Amino acid sequence: MAADLNAPLRRNLGVAFATLLASSGTLVCCVLPAVMVALGAGASLAGLVTAFPQLIWLSENKPLVFGLAFAMLALSGAIQWRARLLPCPVDPIVAQACSRLRRASWWLWAAALAATLTGAFFAFVLPKL
Repeated sequence: MAADLNAPLRRNLGVAFATLLASSGTLVCCVLPAVMVALGAGASLAGLVTAFPQLIWLSENKPLVFGLAFAMLALSGAIQWRARLLPCPVDPIVAQACSRLRRASWWLWAAALAATLTGAFFAFVLPKL
């Protein structure tokens, strides 16, 4: 029965992890190439693009990549916000697990937000400077 009470919290953790994964795409498309070129590793970047040609698609479709990442952040944030008031079980051990899952979900969401904002800076702001 206690495991059933934690199911929404586990789902929230899964959504936060999926959001982090989607946000990582923004780092791969925009931050990684900029940092590699800034460090003088252009040849390494060329080799990376040769090995993973999907990076070119990500770079060409930045608005779509960032739109999906921000949509996932909004969805995940809304789910987490609704779940913040869900009761934790009375059993102290399960209640502690419930609290840990909530904190982990919020930390993953914050990491995803930071990754997406960093990627947006490198993709849209830095080229204008």
